[in-house]
Amino acid sequence: MASIQEIQEEIVEDFSMFDDWMQRYEYMIDLGKSLPLIDESLKTEDRIIKGCQSKVWVNAELVDSKIAFTADSDAIITKGIIAILIRAWSGQKPADIITANTDFIDEIGLKEHLSPTRANGLVSMIKQLKMYAVAYQTQVN
Repeated sequence: MASIQEIQEEIVEDFSMFDDWMQRYEYMIDLGKSLPLIDESLKTEDRIIKGCQSKVWVNAELVDSKIAFTADSDAIITKGIIAILIRAWSGQKPADIITANTDFIDEIGLKEHLSPTRANGLVSMIKQLKMYAVAYQTQVN
């Protein structure tokens, strides 16, 4: 499996193929459609990411010392945002997720092209995924 850094570089490269933000939004929507969906029974209150205007559910499971994330959202752009993070971090070791930087988000220009509420939601998503990694880190060591 590719490292987080390699996957993030792929994401930056993918976004650089598009000339404008309408095309990038369309790409994000497509990413959201390919997101590994959370099981309906796991769409519970405790899995909703706080701080997002839309509803975003995330589940994390430890599989062979790596975290497998699944998610869903009731908003298509938000679903695309969480899909980007899951693409970068799912299937990785907790320690690598904890220490992963998020510079690639700035490199693709995502934060600056989101409304303030969506940008806050992005920060909340990052925090929540990293909190799952911290929780699972103790089980790996």
